Amino acid sequence: MPRPIRATINAAALAHNLALARRHAGPAKIWSVLKANAYGHGLLRAARALEGAEGFAVLDFVEALRLRDAGVAKPILMLEGFFKPADIELLAKHRLTPVIHNIEQIEMLEKTGFAGELPVYLKVNSGMNRLGFTVDNVRLAWNALDVHAGVESVTLMTHFADADGEGGVAAQLQWFRELTQPFEAPCSLANSAALLRYPEQTRADWVRPGIMLYGCSPFGFKSAAEIGLQPAMTLASEIIAVQHLQAGEWIGYGQSFQATQEMTIGVIACGYADGYPRHAPTGTPVLVAGQRTQTVGRVSMDMMCVDISDIPEAYAGTPVTLWGDGLSCDEVAASAGTVSYELLCALAPRVPVLEV
Repeated sequence: MPRPIRATINAAALAHNLALARRHAGPAKIWSVLKANAYGHGLLRAARALEGAEGFAVLDFVEALRLRDAGVAKPILMLEGFFKPADIELLAKHRLTPVIHNIEQIEMLEKTGFAGELPVYLKVNSGMNRLGFTVDNVRLAWNALDVHAGVESVTLMTHFADADGEGGVAAQLQWFRELTQPFEAPCSLANSAALLRYPEQTRADWVRPGIMLYGCSPFGFKSAAEIGLQPAMTLASEIIAVQHLQAGEWIGYGQSFQATQEMTIGVIACGYADGYPRHAPTGTPVLVAGQRTQTVGRVSMDMMCVDISDIPEAYAGTPVTLWGDGLSCDEVAASAGTVSYELLCALAPRVPVLEV
């Protein structure tokens, strides 16, 4: 008999969030970002729900080939490009678009003598300082790709470091424009935060929404509901046992929580082996029978405890929402000192997934 824990993926919510991205994108085309198993939602499941996008962006060949093998014919953007010379023929064979972000990749293209028709993205480092060409080598990279017989087209791209924060995008946009001013090419700039906050300045030719498609906010100052997003994943379980504590009794490993009065505790079939954050402290919000309460004590591998003292109708078998419908993953993540991206991506393989 299976444990009661389950994750439900709402395809209509994914489609709704893509439609919201579309409204912000205006005339720009959309790469729906499906990396990390579509942020834990399932690569192929998300691709079906997000089929209205012009293309999909992934991280590695395994993801790209799964999409192609499933019959996906749309453009696929490889966000980290390629890593070995042998990868280049695979890119051409499966019609994949690599991001070129270092000189070594250009050298591989030249040394292999590749003469296909490969569309590429040229990544410009405008201040994120992870990947991309900057003032020292961006012109060299552009010239090499522009004259390469195997390169069909070049699109310029960059990535914003603080579109969700006080820094904004103005400084990076200025630097990007200065670096690329001599080149005539389409551009891809906006992630979720930039698309939602600065659509006019950053939509360019292609946008690359990620977290917003899955119903979470890229901002700490504006909730997903305020933006108009719908949660695509709901992680739910049930109470499997009830404990009645007296004042002075402890709960869980390390005895990190002590009851100061009589309490009723619900034990939930969910733990860090299911993907719930072990570091979530006492007070992390949970819904029990649709009513808001909080965790108490440490999260265990397979179980966690919540205070149901004020929910007298709760018993073994009562439904629980860990995040999703009625309780934003963003709020749970904030309580645990992390971001919703991490919680969604950490959903464990042992958790059954249903699609509605």
